[in-house]
Amino acid sequence: MSTYELRCRECGKTFENQPRSICEECFSPLEVTYDYEEIKKHVSRELFASRAPNIWRYRELLPLPAGFTPSLPVGFTPLVSAPRLGEKIGSRRLCIKNDAVCLPTLSFKDRVVAVALANARAFGFDTVACSSTGNLANSVAAQAAREGFKAWIFIPSDLEPAKILGTQVFGAELVRINGSYDHVNRLCSQIADEHRWGFVNVNLRPYYAEGSKTVGYEIAEQLGWRLPDNVVVPMAGGSLITKIKKAFDELILLGLVEPKPVKFFGAQASGCSPISTAVKQYSHEIEPQRPKTIARSLAIGNPADGHYAIKAISKSGGWSEDISDPEVVSSIQLLAGSEGIFTETAGGVTVGTARKLIQQDRILPDETTVLCITGNGLKTTDVLANCYQAEKPIAPKLSEFENYLASKIDASKIAAAALDNVTPIAGAAGTQPFSSADGALALEA
Repeated sequence: MSTYELRCRECGKTFENQPRSICEECFSPLEVTYDYEEIKKHVSRELFASRAPNIWRYRELLPLPAGFTPSLPVGFTPLVSAPRLGEKIGSRRLCIKNDAVCLPTLSFKDRVVAVALANARAFGFDTVACSSTGNLANSVAAQAAREGFKAWIFIPSDLEPAKILGTQVFGAELVRINGSYDHVNRLCSQIADEHRWGFVNVNLRPYYAEGSKTVGYEIAEQLGWRLPDNVVVPMAGGSLITKIKKAFDELILLGLVEPKPVKFFGAQASGCSPISTAVKQYSHEIEPQRPKTIARSLAIGNPADGHYAIKAISKSGGWSEDISDPEVVSSIQLLAGSEGIFTETAGGVTVGTARKLIQQDRILPDETTVLCITGNGLKTTDVLANCYQAEKPIAPKLSEFENYLASKIDASKIAAAALDNVTPIAGAAGTQPFSSADGALALEA
């Protein structure tokens, strides 16, 4: 007997497991609900810890068909302390949840796709598809290839070249649409009605979305089965932030972590900030926007889960902010230069937004704060194309190098003198990193 089923998020009507995302009664979205009383009898911290380090260690809390056997060790990405970044932005207890190294395509979308394709197989689909702003396209194409599905990927025509290439290389059929993601998604909904295909973010969406919960499970486990004070999450459709909250709520319900209030903070780019705008206007209504930002992976002007993201943020006492495109680029460079983590534009949005929230005193220096980095910078190198110039090569002679070194030292002195005239960020001085000895960060060997 299954421990999960579909339920309408508004009217509560339940449905048997099937490829469906909308309630036939009130036309509201469906989500997966679980028999927590039954699950509680079988799970423990020790059980999860005894399993391989991937998302499947939490299998009882995922909508997985009977007899499902995973073939990819997706997830369980590092949670690392970020003392140097924290010193620069004013946080003493800062962590990075780094899905920029997620298997197989270097983004958190690998989690959701893995769960979606498990259900696609159970429902008898031989073709899977998606509408995507980039990362989802890469992940569906890669995992479809491994699992033996045919794949159709629909994208806006202005997607980053690296993400287009990172889809085509896996042999998927790629369809470029002249329009925004919202146009693409609308078309995919129509195609899903006409073709028996498993669209991971249309008719498989309730199952797909549950994969995002594993980010929350891992954060709690990697913090020593504790919840953080704050989580900063980039928002496109708005699903990820709601599912991390759902994960924390489930862990509390199952007695796996101590109850604790966690504030959720949503991050968007100013060129596409429908959720952030609504939060800052204290509104629960989303006004669709026409995207105009380099953060294309977040460029969804009419977010499907925007209403629920607002609810998660506001009920937690959190907030939402957005930053400009130049701030996105500088934040990518800041994270790379301070912690050695190269993130795509969405991660720049997260870092820049966190910096702004700390300056606003919405996030305090001594609170444990987790920044969710959801994709790898190798996917969006085009935004940095004009930031660096190729150095003039020198002859292979020691004298040439010594002259080169002297010129670099002189340039550094000039730059340092210029920095002396810059006012430091409030709250940044005197920050100290926390350590695993505090019990705040427990990384598995």
